[in-house]
Amino acid sequence: MDGAWRSDEATLVCTVNAGTTVLGHVVIDAAVDGRACGGVRIAPDVDEAEVRSLARAMTLKFGLLGLPQGGAKAGIRGDPEAPPEERRRLLTGFGQAIGPLLQRGVYAPATDIGTDLADVRHLLEAAGVRLKRREQRVERTGYYTAVTVFAAAKQAARHVGLELAGATAAVEGFGKVGGDLATLLVDAGVRVVAVSTSRGAIYNPRGLDVGRLSRLSAEAGSRAVEQYPDAERIDLRALLELPVDLLCPCARPDSVHAGNAARVAARIVAPGANDPVTLEAERGLFQRGIVVVPDFVANCGGVLGGTMAFAAIDRATIAAFMERRLGERIAWILEEAARREVPPREVAAPYAQRRFEEVRERAARSTLRGRVLEAGLAAHRRGWVPERVVANLSLPYFERAVS
Repeated sequence: MDGAWRSDEATLVCTVNAGTTVLGHVVIDAAVDGRACGGVRIAPDVDEAEVRSLARAMTLKFGLLGLPQGGAKAGIRGDPEAPPEERRRLLTGFGQAIGPLLQRGVYAPATDIGTDLADVRHLLEAAGVRLKRREQRVERTGYYTAVTVFAAAKQAARHVGLELAGATAAVEGFGKVGGDLATLLVDAGVRVVAVSTSRGAIYNPRGLDVGRLSRLSAEAGSRAVEQYPDAERIDLRALLELPVDLLCPCARPDSVHAGNAARVAARIVAPGANDPVTLEAERGLFQRGIVVVPDFVANCGGVLGGTMAFAAIDRATIAAFMERRLGERIAWILEEAARREVPPREVAAPYAQRRFEEVRERAARSTLRGRVLEAGLAAHRRGWVPERVVANLSLPYFERAVS
């Protein structure tokens, strides 16, 4: 495999080829102090356009959160459920092809659709990158993504006057994010009536047993929907058009598009996936009075939660922080959009971009405080600083960054 490099304006693209076959892409949408971060996904049909869009969404997430990181993404063409040996060969070749990006720290990979922490570690090791003691150890960023999707659903429900207890929801993509999100919804009294995986969708208007589904998913993966009883098998596309209060797309991009947006019947769309609603569809839903929380707002919890977990902050504290801080931010976005009579994205995207530019400008100015912070992070990665000390020092930092 070899990587072909090119850039246009501020975007860097690396296309990995094996002979005449394109095997994947890395896109650096923007960098902060020479660094960018984003997940690596494995999917059979991932292309450059998708990876570009995902990298852009990462930049907006970091801007929204005030974190000093640029947005990037990688996509590898392959079967996410392939045998382990085949996955390792794919990751080895891809890691070696993009080695210069990984070795210089220009691109910091993370988990995404079709990959786990072991995959990311293998990708880095294939490029000759040695991990420090406390690097790449945060396993469940999908849970943190689910927390902010739930926060988005809750704020949107308040915005439209909907009681979550007793509301209905459909979750597209019962995976790392969708599974945890369904559990959070059920715990809040929401009736989850439909879920899907790559193997199909199931529907029961009386509600699904999410706990049972989660256990089946742990055993059978995407085949859980084939093994779950007491539900009707429906077409994947039909799930998006069910008469529910909440629609939570947690799968691939462009699930809701110009061809089906007019049939979406939910009152609220709270996405766990990146780019699940096209811009044209989003405008159409807005005109029909359906509240669509922008994807990079609703699903930014994986970025923030993973960063806070790396800083040794415990899971309960992270969840409470995100619900409070990001809940406030989401409420403001929805209120401001209603005041201006525009889709929420038209408030959130410029705001996130402006904050990103401010963070990048600050990072470019080398300060004593910045150098001390970098030295502290380096010591933490090597395990030289007690985790309790790191956690206590980090919380005020996140309060300032996200505020």
